[in-house]
Amino acid sequence: MAKKREEYGNESISSLKGADRVRKRPSVIFGSDGLEGCEHSFFEILSNSIDEAREGYGSKIVVTHFADDSIQVQDFGRGIPVDWNNNEQCYNWELVFCELYAGGKYKEQGNNYEYSLGLNGLGSCATQYSSEYFDVTVVRDGFQYDLHFEKGNIVGEMKKTPTTQKKTGTTQKWRADLDVFTDIKIPQAYFLDTIKKQAVVNPGVLFEFVDHTPDGVQKFDFCYENGITDYLKELVGEQGLTGVEYWEAERVGRDRDDRDDYKVKLSVALCFSNRVQISEYYHNSSFLEYGGSPERAVRQAFVSQIDSYLKQNGKYLKNEGKITFADVEDCLCLISSSFSTQTSYENQTKKAITNKFIYEAMTEFLKHQLEVYFLENPVDASKIAEQVLVNKRSRENAEKTRLNIKKKLQGNMDITNRVQKFVDCRTKDVSKRELFIVEGDSALGSCKLSRDAEFQAIIPVRGKILNCLKSGYDKIFKSDIIIDLLKVLGCGVEVKAKQNKDIASFDLSGLRWNKVIICTDADVDGFQIRTLILTMLYRLTPTLIEEGYVYIAQTPLYEINTKNKVYFAYNEPEKAQILEEIGSEKYTIQRSKGLGENEPDMMWLTTMNPETRRAIKVMPEDAERMSQVFDLFEGDDLQGRKDHIANHGHEYLDLADIS
Repeated sequence: MAKKREEYGNESISSLKGADRVRKRPSVIFGSDGLEGCEHSFFEILSNSIDEAREGYGSKIVVTHFADDSIQVQDFGRGIPVDWNNNEQCYNWELVFCELYAGGKYKEQGNNYEYSLGLNGLGSCATQYSSEYFDVTVVRDGFQYDLHFEKGNIVGEMKKTPTTQKKTGTTQKWRADLDVFTDIKIPQAYFLDTIKKQAVVNPGVLFEFVDHTPDGVQKFDFCYENGITDYLKELVGEQGLTGVEYWEAERVGRDRDDRDDYKVKLSVALCFSNRVQISEYYHNSSFLEYGGSPERAVRQAFVSQIDSYLKQNGKYLKNEGKITFADVEDCLCLISSSFSTQTSYENQTKKAITNKFIYEAMTEFLKHQLEVYFLENPVDASKIAEQVLVNKRSRENAEKTRLNIKKKLQGNMDITNRVQKFVDCRTKDVSKRELFIVEGDSALGSCKLSRDAEFQAIIPVRGKILNCLKSGYDKIFKSDIIIDLLKVLGCGVEVKAKQNKDIASFDLSGLRWNKVIICTDADVDGFQIRTLILTMLYRLTPTLIEEGYVYIAQTPLYEINTKNKVYFAYNEPEKAQILEEIGSEKYTIQRSKGLGENEPDMMWLTTMNPETRRAIKVMPEDAERMSQVFDLFEGDDLQGRKDHIANHGHEYLDLADIS
């Protein structure tokens, strides 16, 4: 019976209430219901402690990660007010931990936080709502306050007891709820990275991280007395072209004419290097993964001022184009930390800001500072200009190379561009087309007579191709054999090495074949040629292997003839099994000839007929292991090869061509 559809009427509309507003839709607040969302819930609590420390209340924050994945954040600030609030006629703990959009950062006058990381009054409440349990201990005003929540609801009442403790502050311990998040196992690396970043942009604040691991308790301390300047010096070390500069300024302005003014505090640490490239942006202490206004300001200011310097000093060649930010960025090391009394984040996860005034103020500030810096430091200015031009010209040359290679590899297979000795098939249906890469011209002739010309094409490899693990890309792309193979494949190349990113032009949709079959003689030379072809594909078009397009054609090792039947054995065990089946019957046995000497009927039957051939799909389950094997046999590790031969060579003596 068909399921009855529910009527969509007035009673169909409902709203989430209380803790369900977060527990059933955590992604709205935290950006995700997975590990990333759980990590952000931790950052929300940490942010409130950071706001206290930045205002001068407490100089230490302790984060503890326990073995059961519970987390504790302890600060030594003023302590969150949790007692009775006459203005709101309720307890402050209700506002802070049970009410979204409530907190101490909303008042236009008398705001306790000038530059605040937590703005929306969501973090403490949302994290409490999304926790299995959430414990709060506050020390302030001569009292200790204790609260215990479970799954978004208070359990019991707030405990208020007199204390003689002189140090005020807030301690919050909680365990994220697996009913809310799919994963709560925050890795140590996240804590270390996040806490270190906060130490960088909060000068003089000591951050302690205590991690209870299966191997014992580990402790880490982070403190940067000079903030982003010390951090940049740590990152660049002795690899700078110029020394580290620190610039700061304050501005007042507005995003729109009908909006109120707000304050912006800007600080930047920077230097230039031809070995290190760094760019990190922070606002109100939050790491801006996607940048936003500060990043756009850096792009605009640096391109404008360096381009102006190049023009004024005649550094450009005649008719040379203008630099881009990519040319500057390749040698720029910059940490930006800005603060504002009003902030427009893209969303609650605070990974980018969009303030128009911050962009304008920072652009003007950086342009002015760069102009003065270039005037006062002519030697540094010249170094920077020369390095940016080197980057620009290298990029343009790489782009020309990439386009030439792309054109060379993906050109149309017409008469003028036909690969020598390539024999195409008739069908244009890619799902049926097979390409046989065969060993030498003699094999080409034999396979050409044996194939089904409707869907099987052939390209011969003349001798042993270049070892693509030992050779640089310049040498590889000068090899006619490799270029011919890549032309026939039609999908271009993918170069994963970062320094060669500009020549990657791989497009799987351009592949002209459903199967690429490597077909070589069953001898030592054949095995080596096969390995070299596989190595080439592995380095230049690894996706073809990963996606299962590459095959190895097995050719028989022995031909066994009896009066009534011909048998083919592909290995020694098969040979023994066939001889056992034949029994006392008379037979002749011969080692298989090279591909070029085989009769067409035999080639079709054993190697090319999809119904009777044996073709092994090259589908590495472990790409890293495949890489290690290729590196061992075809790379530069001579000692590794010697050791392998010494340890395992005896296992292959039967295959050695020794007379």
